[in-house]
Amino acid sequence: MNNKRLWTRDFIAVWAINFLLTLIFYLLLVTIASYAKTQFNASTSMAGLASGICIIGASLGRLLAGRVIGDKGSKKILFIGILSFIVTSAFYFGAVSLSLLLVNRFLHGFTLGIASTATGTIMAQVIPHDRRGEGVGYYSLSAILATAAGPFIGILLIQYSNFRMVFLFNLILSIIGFAISLFVREPEVRSAQVQSKTEKSFQLSSFLEFKALPIAMVTFIISFAFSGVLTFMSFYTLEINMSQAASVFFLVYAFTVLVSRPFSGRLLDLKGPNVVVYPCLVIFAAGMFLLSHATFQVTLLLSGVVIGLGYGNVQSCAQAISIKIVPPHRLGLATSTYFIFYDLGLGVGPYILGFLIPFVGYRGLYEMMILVILLAAILYYFFHGRKAALE
Repeated sequence: MNNKRLWTRDFIAVWAINFLLTLIFYLLLVTIASYAKTQFNASTSMAGLASGICIIGASLGRLLAGRVIGDKGSKKILFIGILSFIVTSAFYFGAVSLSLLLVNRFLHGFTLGIASTATGTIMAQVIPHDRRGEGVGYYSLSAILATAAGPFIGILLIQYSNFRMVFLFNLILSIIGFAISLFVREPEVRSAQVQSKTEKSFQLSSFLEFKALPIAMVTFIISFAFSGVLTFMSFYTLEINMSQAASVFFLVYAFTVLVSRPFSGRLLDLKGPNVVVYPCLVIFAAGMFLLSHATFQVTLLLSGVVIGLGYGNVQSCAQAISIKIVPPHRLGLATSTYFIFYDLGLGVGPYILGFLIPFVGYRGLYEMMILVILLAAILYYFFHGRKAALE
């Protein structure tokens, strides 16, 4: 068997599963708030909670999965995670009150965190070590495509059908994901010594990979900055009379990432992370500058291209770094550590930034994010960049 192969059966399978999981996540993210308001007469803040509480559940699910995946095996955790994901997908039909909806949203996120951590770990296990940047780049395209397709499909479903059809569609997709998981094989990377040690250890290192923490903290700041784009783009474009361009912005962003990620991942493998990360952070900041000064639709869409080149590639490179610096038996913890901080940035960002908007406005907010991105570049230098330059 050629150990340098990237597109193996297992890689394709976990790629497809991750696409389906992320598609469901984003589809519900843009529709569940509307469902909470129309079905249960929820306030705007409670409707927002119904949308965002899933991210909290996902973070806790990743924390648990990262702890046990080294002991139980990523295939078994994937199996359990997707089965639980199917159950919580079906529970939406029985959520007859706002309280039950909130509980199920949390549990749905929890099971998503478990399943997606398992797919990310299997991905890291099956790709060749010297092609991890390229492999992560291709793998993360599954999430990028789902990020564009999920909101688009969700809005179409609530426009032309009803919320029960949304829930049924998600349930069918989750069952398909489970069927695909049956064909995934798990490579054996654990030793008896490692397994015995992790089963008996309940220290913080049993839940987080400390070697991945520095790059995960940089990721937190980067995703914090991007959360302002993800959450407030529709409000911003409405304010500047470009509301029709909001959905096109994310399509342009997704297409740019789709085209550029394979090249950035391969460049990381050949030249090292600094050659990719520093330019991408500068490009990300430039995209924020264009966004904050957009007065024409072409400028707004151009900012989508630039942000896609910057943020879209630095995010996958950071994930590749997090799994390159750990031994094989810690890949699960490294994957969960990375995504916990990534989710945390996307989750707390809108809440904190929302307090700033009444004082600085949307343009001022995006200008402030330029400084946040430059802070991420400085932290990257001290946390990883200067060490990587010596290797």
